[in-house]
Amino acid sequence: MNNITKIQLGQDGPWVAGLGLGCMRMSSIWGGPVPDEAEGIATIRQALDNGIRFLNTGDFYGAGHNELLIGKAIKGRRDEAFISVKFGAVFHNGQPIGMDLRPVSIRNFINYSLTRLGTDTIDLYQPSRMDGSVPIEDIIGTVADLVQEGKVRHIGVSEITADQLRKANGIHPISALEIGYSLADRQIEKDLLPVAEELGIAVVAFANTAEGLLTGTLKAPLPSDDYRNAFSRFRGENLVHNLEKAELLKQLAGQKGCTATQLAIAWVKDQGRNIMPLVSMSRPSRLPENIAAVQMTLTAEELAFLDQAFAIGEIRGDTYLQR
Repeated sequence: MNNITKIQLGQDGPWVAGLGLGCMRMSSIWGGPVPDEAEGIATIRQALDNGIRFLNTGDFYGAGHNELLIGKAIKGRRDEAFISVKFGAVFHNGQPIGMDLRPVSIRNFINYSLTRLGTDTIDLYQPSRMDGSVPIEDIIGTVADLVQEGKVRHIGVSEITADQLRKANGIHPISALEIGYSLADRQIEKDLLPVAEELGIAVVAFANTAEGLLTGTLKAPLPSDDYRNAFSRFRGENLVHNLEKAELLKQLAGQKGCTATQLAIAWVKDQGRNIMPLVSMSRPSRLPENIAAVQMTLTAEELAFLDQAFAIGEIRGDTYLQR
């Protein structure tokens, strides 16, 4: 088992290894092909073997396939896993068509998730986004009722504002905030991260490599069928400029003897004791690299260099995180 620094989920929540396993890519994404299920199951089991408990999914990932896969992987090992489930997003033919956060729907969603996962309780249950269609009081209040019923242990939120986070926490203690965060997407540092720290809420940070921008392997232009072409960050001169910035990360990684991806994850981890990188994986071979990333130490000089090179505004163009 690897010695990974632990993080507490909320002021009174459980302690888990400071690396979360994002299971999304183990299922069909946006209507694409289904990955090798055996590899996905092997990845989850190897993660558990290494003390990585936090498994992140959504009831809409692969139209429930992702939860079914996790259920298979943790059979007989339920106590080793901490299962985080997002709800509320509605898909048709692999494409998002809206949100459904009505209390009656939440009560319906939870029962399907419990059945697919093969468990009686979900450790962390969270709306995938607040779209204003249903009052926060009704959403969080309904999940709080599920806590009282024993179907949910802890409440989380995802992709919300600082004001929404403060309001949600006033209704029921929030254990974790799931949000996109990377060297390329630092807008949340202004208000959302400080509020989470103030309230003792753990930050589950996904998209650490900014959808591949910071991996050091992306080339311009992208293939015409690449979904990232929908965002101006990945088009034309913006992409050329952004890849030049990413090259600085790659150069520093080379000096440290690691990959740009590892350095990007390590930077996120070092931004606060309450921050846990959530890394999507679908193959066991990815685990050693990502475990090593959260065990890395960055010097004050390296952190200062990255802070300046990737200051807010240095990466040009928009992304889905700014919806």
